[in-house]
Amino acid sequence: MAQTRRNARQNHLLLAQQILSVALERGMAAGDHLPEQSLSDACGVSRTPIRSALKILEENEFIRWREEEGYFLAIAQADQITAAIRRLEDLDESLASRILSDRAERRIGDVQSVSALVRRYGTTRNSVLNALKILSRDGIVAQLPGRSWAFQPLLDSPNAIEESLAMRLTIEPQAILAPGFSLDNQRAGILRQQMEEMLRTGHGRIVAAGFHRVDTEFHGFIAECSGNRFLRGTLLAHHRLRRATQKDRSVPDFRLRQSLEEHLEILDSLERSQFDLAADQMVLHLRRSRIRRPEAANRGIPPLMRTTRV
Repeated sequence: MAQTRRNARQNHLLLAQQILSVALERGMAAGDHLPEQSLSDACGVSRTPIRSALKILEENEFIRWREEEGYFLAIAQADQITAAIRRLEDLDESLASRILSDRAERRIGDVQSVSALVRRYGTTRNSVLNALKILSRDGIVAQLPGRSWAFQPLLDSPNAIEESLAMRLTIEPQAILAPGFSLDNQRAGILRQQMEEMLRTGHGRIVAAGFHRVDTEFHGFIAECSGNRFLRGTLLAHHRLRRATQKDRSVPDFRLRQSLEEHLEILDSLERSQFDLAADQMVLHLRRSRIRRPEAANRGIPPLMRTTRV
């Protein structure tokens, strides 16, 4: 019975997203009426599931109920409706998280069929497909010919992380040097503020998960600013994979602080349009990241790495 309720909830979440998509397509604005029958016709379902989906939208304050009048849209602009759809997608990511966790723990193999995942998780085909689309968006799975999906390599082993850093050493500096690199100063300022606030915390108070989030946001931001769309696309996909699959590691506080300081130094150079210097600083930063890894902590630091930061 609990499983049935969970499946119904997932289906209603998808329908809630569909209702917002209808509102977006029709150019609806805040205060516009959402008639049940009209939505039922547009979504191709009966009014009963429409009511459940509208209730979810009301709970999330995207629409409002008026006694004896019905439901009315509470958000106005197209970007607000789009953001609401994304928020509902986040609510439906629990199955994607379970699949990812099982994959990281090697409880499921490299290639999986939709029917096998439906049986394993006791859910609907639509729920599994939705979860796979979420994982596909982050570069974690890819659809094969037919009905199977293949998991991509995860950052779940020392070798995988080493290969990741080697790839990033090759192309991240080039993303900065590519013609057309353009710094988004507003986002750079927000990132700077986040990193400076993290540095102001007391010794040993930097949370690994928080650092990992800021780190992937920083490197993803650098990729987004690149003038080369192929470098940008490759790096953004890889950083989404890092954010989704790389486990937090036990790293000493002073090394986390060094990384944040290096990020700020790179931002300083970019804001001064010193792109050659910023690219060199990125190389040094990524090389130090290799040294900071727990597997490399006791190998000794080459003389080059013991020099004062540029």
